[in-house]
Amino acid sequence: MSISRTLWTAARVLTQIRHDRRTLLLVLFVPSLLLTLLRFIFVDRLDIFDQIGLMLLGIFPFTSMFLVTSVAMLRERVSGTLERLLSTPLQKLDLLFGYALAFAALAALQACIAAAVAYGPLGLRTQGKIATVLLIGVSTAILGCCTGLLTSAFARTEFQALQFMPAVVFPQVLLCGLIWPRAEMSTALQLASDVMPLRYAADAMSEVGTFPLPTTTLWLDLLAIAGFAFATLLGGAATLRRKSE
Repeated sequence: MSISRTLWTAARVLTQIRHDRRTLLLVLFVPSLLLTLLRFIFVDRLDIFDQIGLMLLGIFPFTSMFLVTSVAMLRERVSGTLERLLSTPLQKLDLLFGYALAFAALAALQACIAAAVAYGPLGLRTQGKIATVLLIGVSTAILGCCTGLLTSAFARTEFQALQFMPAVVFPQVLLCGLIWPRAEMSTALQLASDVMPLRYAADAMSEVGTFPLPTTTLWLDLLAIAGFAFATLLGGAATLRRKSE
């Protein structure tokens, strides 16, 4: 793996995203709009907004980066770009780490905008600091990017890539504790959620909402997220095909 080739890949991906203005606007501003909608839904229950809104700051980056990355990588294969790139000295890990780095930068910008809106006009209240929220948001975005790279290997069209969202994202959202506390779920559902990375993102955000300083649980949650991201990235490298058949 080469650092220079990885950075070149990241720069190339960011340039492509910069020219796709509609995708850029959707990725950067839709989370803020959804948080605003949630704030008006719970206009008389700010305590619920504080809890759910905080968790969504960790879930939105995962979801958006998963969608964008899976479709972008599929386009690379369908157009033949991936085949041409891999015929050069560029290695699979150079490509995948470059993608992860590019979308991490995009996710950092998305997280900053969403957090500024949430903590500013929407009045989100937490015990922990915004910097910790941003760290978790970027971590889950990298995880979403790595997961998108992995699942894109099993799709032949963009429509098929989008179909992975109900299978990969929705179960995690349902079982992470956003809709119902995990402690009140059945043992089987709790065990299932333990192998789903968004559960650790939701737990980390809950720690931020409860404690003013990062806790041991929060760091362990971040370590789990990093482990899932690394495992899916390696899986993406193992299943990466030059083109769709």
